[in-house]
Amino acid sequence: MKNVSGKIGEDYTANKLIEDGYGILAKNYRTRFGEIDIVAEMDGIIAFVEVKTRKTGSLYEPAEAVTYQKRQRIILAAQEYLQKNEVKMQPRFDVAAVKMTNGGVVSFVHIKNAFSE
Repeated sequence: MKNVSGKIGEDYTANKLIEDGYGILAKNYRTRFGEIDIVAEMDGIIAFVEVKTRKTGSLYEPAEAVTYQKRQRIILAAQEYLQKNEVKMQPRFDVAAVKMTNGGVVSFVHIKNAFSE
């Protein structure tokens, strides 16, 4: 079960993606490898979006919570999604970093192609 701020962050991210022209294909897509928060598409790209929400003043930035191990699980889950849905779009892995104060979003950053290091 997600915590309240995590759910708020995911809903906020989905709405921002829609505003930016993305179509939402799935939310909280679960596989044996783990969960993909949001699967979105736009212009021939399928984006697997990991949403990280933190309170303002947190010791770590939201995107720092996407560890190497977490990235590997997301990649495996995305491969399963692509196989089951026979997707022909170019995959991309994004991170949405959301900061909140008093239950409201105060900062949002969409990091496209976040796994390319």
